[in-house]
Amino acid sequence: MSYRILFVCTGNTCRSPMAAALLAHKRLPDVEVKSAGVFATEGSDASPYAKAVLKEKGINANHRSSLLKKADVEWATHILTMTAGHKQLIIGQFPEAKEKTFTLKEFVSGKQGDVSDPFGGSVEIYRQTRDELAALIDGLIEKLGGNP
Repeated sequence: MSYRILFVCTGNTCRSPMAAALLAHKRLPDVEVKSAGVFATEGSDASPYAKAVLKEKGINANHRSSLLKKADVEWATHILTMTAGHKQLIIGQFPEAKEKTFTLKEFVSGKQGDVSDPFGGSVEIYRQTRDELAALIDGLIEKLGGNP
């Protein structure tokens, strides 16, 4: 089975690029990954702290932000959002995506909950979000039938 995972957050500069970089770094066969934001500005770099905390784990985040588009929704086999609000926005805008859109926590654990937004926080807050995402990515891989 081949998977095309689209991570979505608000501005596509913190959470979704970190999630995408963490998953891409696993170099899993049959898994493609992208990220986008529901209110992103096209072409922005990832947040400096997001890049720094990924670099601490040996991951270079070469990223440019992207506004969520219909083509992204069509490309994805799974759309994983950082919050319930993002999920509702996507389903509202792209009702055809309802069956493949979940919050990341909901998809991995079956439980409701949002991934905390580090935007504007300290590097330590970004580390906490990175570690939260890393654990969720390991759970995601397990759920998709791979090994983290």
